[in-house]
Amino acid sequence: MNTSKFSTAMIAKLAMMTAVSLVLLLIIRIPFPPAPFLVYDPADVPIYITAFAYGPVAGLIVTLIVCLIQAFMLGGDGLYGFLMHFVATGIVAVVIGTMYARSKTRKRALISLVVGVIVAVVVMCFMNILVTPAYMGAPREAVVAMIPTVIIPFNLIKAGLNALLTCILYKRVSGFLHRDAAAVVHNEG
Repeated sequence: MNTSKFSTAMIAKLAMMTAVSLVLLLIIRIPFPPAPFLVYDPADVPIYITAFAYGPVAGLIVTLIVCLIQAFMLGGDGLYGFLMHFVATGIVAVVIGTMYARSKTRKRALISLVVGVIVAVVVMCFMNILVTPAYMGAPREAVVAMIPTVIIPFNLIKAGLNALLTCILYKRVSGFLHRDAAAVVHNEG
C-alpha cells in the first residue's frame, strides 16, 4: 500500500516538474545573438532539480517527455530538435543524478553541476559535428568552424546558467519534493 502511494506521489511530482519545465520553455525564450536560431530557456532547471531529487532515471523521464512535447507539439524542430535537446539536457540529468546520489552534500551537488555542464558542452560539440550536417544540410566544415564561436559558448551559457539557477533553487523546493503525501494529508486533516 505504501509503495503504491509513493509511486502515485512520485508520478504526480514528475508530472508537475514536466509542466513547470514546459511553462518555462514557453514563457522565457532568449535568442543567442551570434546565432538567433539557438534560444536560451530555463526549462532544464526543473529537469536538473528532478535529477537531484529522484536520480538520473527520473531526470531522463522528465527530459524525454518535455523534449517530445517541445519537438512535436510546440514546433521545436521535429526529430532534430528532439534529438539535440534530449542529448544536451539528458546528459546533464544523468551526470548530476548519478553523482549526487552517491553523496548528497552541497559540495557534491556543485561538483556534479560543473561536471554535467562540461560533459554537455563536449558531447554537444560532437553531436553538432555528426548530426547537424545530416539534418540541416550544412557542410561539416561550416559546423566545425562554429564550434568555438557558437556551439561551445551557447551550450556553456545555457547549461551553465541553468546549473546556476538549479543550485540557487534546489534547496528551496527539495523539501516539497521529498515531503510524504500521507504526512501532508495527516497534517492538514
